[in-house]
Amino acid sequence: MTTRFKRMRRGHERMKICFCTDLDKSVLINNFEKRGWVQVSADDDWNFYWAGTGTCRNIFSVDSGYRMHDNQLINHFPNHYELSRKDLLVKNIKRYRKDLERDGNPLAEKTEVNIPGGSKYLYLDFIPVTFVLPADYNMFVEEYRKNPQSTWIMKPCGKSQGAGIFLINKLSKLKRWSREAKTSFHPQIGKESYVISRYIENPLLIGGKKFDLRLYVLVTSFRPLKAYLFRLGFCRFCTVKYDTSVTELDNMYVHLTNVSVQKHGGEYNNHHGGKWSVQNLRLFLEGTRGKEVTDKLFGSITWLIVHSLKAVSSVMASDRHCFECYGYDIIIDNTLKPWLVEVNASPSLTSTTANDRILKYKLIDNILNIVLPPDGIPDVRWNKIPSPDMLGNFDLLIDEEIAAQDEGAPSNNGKNRSNNNRWK
Repeated sequence: MTTRFKRMRRGHERMKICFCTDLDKSVLINNFEKRGWVQVSADDDWNFYWAGTGTCRNIFSVDSGYRMHDNQLINHFPNHYELSRKDLLVKNIKRYRKDLERDGNPLAEKTEVNIPGGSKYLYLDFIPVTFVLPADYNMFVEEYRKNPQSTWIMKPCGKSQGAGIFLINKLSKLKRWSREAKTSFHPQIGKESYVISRYIENPLLIGGKKFDLRLYVLVTSFRPLKAYLFRLGFCRFCTVKYDTSVTELDNMYVHLTNVSVQKHGGEYNNHHGGKWSVQNLRLFLEGTRGKEVTDKLFGSITWLIVHSLKAVSSVMASDRHCFECYGYDIIIDNTLKPWLVEVNASPSLTSTTANDRILKYKLIDNILNIVLPPDGIPDVRWNKIPSPDMLGNFDLLIDEEIAAQDEGAPSNNGKNRSNNNRWK
């Protein structure tokens, strides 16, 4: 054991917190230095590492031989990709539903079979119909032929920020793309995987434009599941009005809400960045649709997030040194039904506007307050139950440990904050 880690054991009061990071982002560095932490390199002894996903994989790989100490924390779970990789997310949610169905759990209840498109899950229908290509190509074709007028969206499994995404409304277009990309959709051939999902053709529009929600979800443990939702999420708008015509099928400024795509458009606004706070969205919907349906929508979003996390909790390596902040991308359709589009393990910390910078600074500050014990010193022996006054702009979504303790108890003695004020 190194001298510094021996010093940790002798007394926390003299301990110097050392951090390292792969990302040269001011919202990170300023937050760490504000706490008096000292930056070191990855080869030095560190207490807190804000790493890229690749670095995290290397640290946890068997080949590295690296063993973490009790006073070390890192910002990714070893196999975060079970949630953040598009194909694995779909696979895990499908497995979760099947497991609940097999156990006779009422959560897996389905509608009657004699509806268009077959039966659907009543409570767990929050991802669009999705297939993984090339493996599920034949199943996709079978589904496509049930409704040949439908539009589908194709995404490479391992990419982000809108890279490689396109829409199709004809099977011939997919076959032509396959030939041009030299990617055979033969299940036995190991090529780059894609997901193809039924496109949400009826998105809720504001000002005639499509948007999605970016929400931040902090997970400090998967077993027991402990998760928090950041209230200061935002909407990301397209710069061009929504148009379902075939001529606009390839216009990504109409269909993709990613800021990395939209910022290159001629209509992009550098002042507000095409963003709108979740609070403003809520006020708009309460005024135009009514409070009751708005409350139901936001309740459905919470439900969606919790069950997506439960879907991966059994397969996630819940290492006690880890926490993770996920960027959830959600689209709301014009019936006010939310759909989970994808989950990002490394949501962007780049600030495109002044408000963006403030929001992301608060996000990192609040995360640190939750993942660190009360004395501010990384320690995995802590029970990871922060006091309510440390949550900041986060609300508790779920804590299975507290729920187990409270089972049968008349009250939780104020241990965790009421969820009634979420999103306000």
